[in-house]
Amino acid sequence: MPGAWAGPRRAIGLAAALLAMGMAGAAQPGASTSNKSDDIARLNAATRVFEQVMATPDRAIPQEILEHATCIAIIPGEKKGAFLVGANYGKGVAVCRHTTSSPWGPPLFVTIGGGSYGFQIGVQSSDIVMVFGNRSQLDSLLSSKFRIGADASAAAGPVGRHVAAGTDIKLNSQILTYGRSKGAFAGVSVSGAVVQPDTSGNKAMYGDTGYNVDRVLSGNGVPVPAEAQPLIRALTTNTTTAPVKPKPPAKRKGGGT
Repeated sequence: MPGAWAGPRRAIGLAAALLAMGMAGAAQPGASTSNKSDDIARLNAATRVFEQVMATPDRAIPQEILEHATCIAIIPGEKKGAFLVGANYGKGVAVCRHTTSSPWGPPLFVTIGGGSYGFQIGVQSSDIVMVFGNRSQLDSLLSSKFRIGADASAAAGPVGRHVAAGTDIKLNSQILTYGRSKGAFAGVSVSGAVVQPDTSGNKAMYGDTGYNVDRVLSGNGVPVPAEAQPLIRALTTNTTTAPVKPKPPAKRKGGGT
């Protein structure tokens, strides 16, 4: 009886359309507003992600890469789902420093979004980490709606305690991207993603008058919020070259002076 299936077919079609529309909307950066509680939760999650990644040195971001990083973006638990239309979306933070020997500045709250068409079914959560060799790479993404991989060069980053010979550790030409899903951390492609400032999140933390992308990233008159200190400590610990301790003087035989 064809008519008996008309109602269920319409219901399934409507559900699929609504889900696809919802994911497409969620894929747009800044689709939902953030308040200060959201900001604090995001900072805590970003700190947790970075500390967990670096807790396993053999599968972490190599030390040489981190020492030459000028900006790092962390997107905790980015959602990737697909039902007829694939979609990536998430919220995180980006932190910069003037030089590799300068302290890390205040966090900029950001969103990441992007979509790909395909017949995929499923939803998974993954953490995304992006490492920038110079701030101009991040500035381009934030100001021009550049797509990673299309307008801004990016590559899956290496993992391990140290990089292989010949690796561009200064990251002059590209952004290195990493992902962690179900505990596995590796270099991944985030091609097609768009990174944008999360205006509501930044205003919630810094206020309407104190918020400006350049001022936050440069730390120009914008102090690091107390809520961001754990993240800054984690970054500092893992991106600073440990000083070489001087060897103690050799003891002279016979106890003479």
